[in-house]
Amino acid sequence: MKIALIHSALDPAGCNIAAHLAPRVGAEGRDGEECRWAGHTLRFMTAPGRLIYEEHLDERAKADLIIFLSRHTSQNPVPALTVHVTGNYGDAALGGEGRTLSRAAPAWMHAALCALAPRAPEGFRVSYEVTHHGPTGLLTPSFFIEIGSTEAEWTDPACGAAVADALVHVLTEGPGSVIPLIGFGGNHYAARETDIALAGRAAWGHIAHTREVAGMDAAMVRQMAVQTGADAAYIDRKALSGDVVAQISGIIRECGIPRVSESELRMMGSLSLPLYLRMREMAHAEAPGVSLRLMDLSGEGEPVIVRIPDQLFQETLKQDEQEFRRAVEKMPVAVAVSSGGALLPFFLTFGEYELQILHLLISSCVKILTSDGSAHAGDDVIIIRKVSFNPEKACTLGVPKGPLFGRLAAGQEIEIAGTIITPEMVSLVTERVIHVPGLENYL
Repeated sequence: MKIALIHSALDPAGCNIAAHLAPRVGAEGRDGEECRWAGHTLRFMTAPGRLIYEEHLDERAKADLIIFLSRHTSQNPVPALTVHVTGNYGDAALGGEGRTLSRAAPAWMHAALCALAPRAPEGFRVSYEVTHHGPTGLLTPSFFIEIGSTEAEWTDPACGAAVADALVHVLTEGPGSVIPLIGFGGNHYAARETDIALAGRAAWGHIAHTREVAGMDAAMVRQMAVQTGADAAYIDRKALSGDVVAQISGIIRECGIPRVSESELRMMGSLSLPLYLRMREMAHAEAPGVSLRLMDLSGEGEPVIVRIPDQLFQETLKQDEQEFRRAVEKMPVAVAVSSGGALLPFFLTFGEYELQILHLLISSCVKILTSDGSAHAGDDVIIIRKVSFNPEKACTLGVPKGPLFGRLAAGQEIEIAGTIITPEMVSLVTERVIHVPGLENYL
């Protein structure tokens, strides 16, 4: 892979990074110098002016990826190491053209962000930045990696070394398997997107600041998705008003872009996004509005739905829902959960596990129901015997309402006018029969 590493001769931070990076990859860092590192051809380039005005770099760089080594400035300066892609959602106040976005490299940006986090000097914030300046319209995937936010940090050798070490790691290891996304809402440092990305595979390209979202149209959203190579969109709901969330959600649907939530991104694990979205669609066909919770399910497979008898399921939850949840946590399944948080009686797994999961689910239900001796299993049925306090029987025997009711309900004998009344005398016995075909296989 050919990778161009570009900094400005006017930028102390860019010069700092380049000076530390070049010797780490066996180069001197001269303008136009090329070297081989970890299977890549690296080309160092020095721009005479500010990088935000460096348009049409594709022809000069002749690379597969462009990494800008740069400084970050802020009205409220804090020590920071950041990554972001370039472009303008509106007017071109800081280079480039208006309403034009560059081609992002979400997997490489994610790798750089994650490599910066453990290497940042103490007290430094590591984060994405939203898309906010030029150059624009680059056809070659690119991103800025920056030191912020004052002269003290820009020229600090520890900062230059930290960024250089992060880049060496990324160039050596390459990007991992990620979920490329576009983002809507949040502050300049995309705090929520950063937090999610550092915890997993969510990898953002273009991110729009809260102030930009309300003015977006379908053309801009499509441009964000195309220039990112995004598989889905994420909305920071806490950073936007309800009206704006509804507006941008409608535009995303109009563009045919799937939308994923923070909880989904955090629990998706190693599942590919297309596979997860397919499973989500299958679950919604069963119960609109349902959400999925992945248990010990990973890898690839053909998704299928496993159903267990509703009556068996409901009685199990009444008996010991927490024990059932603990049992399911160890299974390679996705659990369906209603909007109110209730478990539903169908589960998603891969076809190769279907029979195994059906057996584990029903066996778990039977074990829970029969664990306290109140249920008997046999001949394809489970008979659940319930004994409960009957107030009407107690009144008939002359027991006054009040504390004596409570003692009988708690299983204690009482005495009324010399007569012993036992709990059995005021109990109501009910039996429920649950049919489970092939029950003997689960005992």
